[in-house]
Amino acid sequence: QVQLVESGGGLVQPGGSLRLSCTPSGSTLGYHAIAWFRQAPGKEREGVSCINTRDEFTWYADSVKGRFTISRDSAKNAVYLQMDNLKPEDTAVYYCAADEYCFADYDKFASGGQGAQVTVSS
Repeated sequence: QVQLVESGGGLVQPGGSLRLSCTPSGSTLGYHAIAWFRQAPGKEREGVSCINTRDEFTWYADSVKGRFTISRDSAKNAVYLQMDNLKPEDTAVYYCAADEYCFADYDKFASGGQGAQVTVSS
């Protein structure tokens, strides 16, 4: 099982941007589908975005559509989540997950990470 590592989180003001990275620990991203989930305090984990390079499929939650962009750089063995025009309601711990398909449920993915904190506040 590949362990994933999220990075790039932090504190940003509303309207600002952050780019999260998801890389494998000591291995390669061998799965076709990489997803981002997030979990805010007191709330359930929710899907944010997913990319599947098998068929160029991408998906975004309605709440982030037009503001977030998911991409994959196979040469750098990484998947990114570019987050623009951030809002306070985007504050959460962000997790990446990997498998052959974009599942709606984080627990169905074969691999995941420890998460990165994103805080949007003035």
